[in-house]
Amino acid sequence: MKKHRITGVQPGSIAEELSVEPEDLLLKINDREILDYFDYAFFAQETELSVLIEKPDGEEWLLEIEKDEDEDLGLCFENDMMDAYRSCANRCIFCFIDQMPPGMRENLYFKDDDARLSFLHGNYVTLTNMSDRDIDRIISYHMSPVYISFQTMNEELRCQMLGNRFAGEALKKADRLFEAGIEMNGQIVLCKNYNDGDELTYSIERLSRYAPLLQSVSVVPVGLTRYREGLTPLMPFSKEDAGRVVDLIEAWQERMFSEYGYHFIHASDEWYLLAERPLPSAETYDGYLQYENGVGMLRSLLDDFEEAFACLMKKPPVFSEERTVSIATGLLSYETIHAMGERLMKEIRNLRIHVYPIRNDFFGSTITVTGLLTGQDIRAQLSDKPLGDTLLLSETMVRTLTGGENAVFLDDVTVADLESALQVPVNIVKSNGWDFVEKILNMSN
Repeated sequence: MKKHRITGVQPGSIAEELSVEPEDLLLKINDREILDYFDYAFFAQETELSVLIEKPDGEEWLLEIEKDEDEDLGLCFENDMMDAYRSCANRCIFCFIDQMPPGMRENLYFKDDDARLSFLHGNYVTLTNMSDRDIDRIISYHMSPVYISFQTMNEELRCQMLGNRFAGEALKKADRLFEAGIEMNGQIVLCKNYNDGDELTYSIERLSRYAPLLQSVSVVPVGLTRYREGLTPLMPFSKEDAGRVVDLIEAWQERMFSEYGYHFIHASDEWYLLAERPLPSAETYDGYLQYENGVGMLRSLLDDFEEAFACLMKKPPVFSEERTVSIATGLLSYETIHAMGERLMKEIRNLRIHVYPIRNDFFGSTITVTGLLTGQDIRAQLSDKPLGDTLLLSETMVRTLTGGENAVFLDDVTVADLESALQVPVNIVKSNGWDFVEKILNMSN
């Protein structure tokens, strides 16, 4: 029987009330063995539970619990999966991890393709690493949505792009999920001269047959770093390419909205910026289901900013002394952030805002998104710039490592390191326009 070590108990939870403690072992729920997170998430949602716990001295406790269906037990385990993570078995031609430089922290090189992370964190899976048993459990437990990296619906091309001879056959698992009424979200990483053009049209048409259970599909351009030696040659997209992608997607959005009442397929923000096209309205994003995939982030930011700006203008702040704020951002979003800064400076006396576009020397100039900037590039390119009272950075640039007290960039430079090097306080801004305005105006203090 599989035993799961409990590493923490949430304060005020059911588990705490019943004196469950770290180092106890979870054995069964309702006399059923728990293999991993799939089983735990399904069984623990029942309203009447018999939970079998083993104490460190070997004594077994059977806990009888009545609770609400959505009430959590409050147990924490050694890892989210309650099992070993499943690594990716594919050799995708577009894999970003294969394009990472040596010497970075170990966890950045791990390729996950674990369906359980799809439910926990919205990670996309290719279906090639999912067994029939996994599909059976998803259907039996009716767990949804499943996040799927489709890439293409051409089976032969999918095998080529994923570097896996079973990748085309794996698409049949999506058929099973659809037939069982499981909701899905999808993505397509577009590679020039592979799955774009007519192939993209074919994929969208095939995927549209999963509507409305397939709630959304994002189309994102492949990210190409300067570390591609020995990998499949891939080309960046041009302005004209991006325009064609936007035109195709918007035509399908109109068609799908007419038939199903939602837009279905979405282009990431990069396509609109590269094509120099205006961003769609908020309604087009169907509730921002693909937000974490870079779809609608800028529209959401702009709309939040406009709301915050209108509220601010009812009683504009007054600075008796000049307040100078600096913002570092990726090349892709520079014009948008710069325009927002100009709006604020025009209306607020004694406010000065420097917006600095940071070139990505670490990964290469073709990487222009803010979330992949490193501490060393920011440090090098701002070392001789006037920074004023504070430097603002997007939360997408930094991560907090387990057990760490300080946020770090991808290259392990910490925010504290950057503050020390640039001799300026660094403030991390959440990905919304309200926090952007509040941090600029120092309203949160």
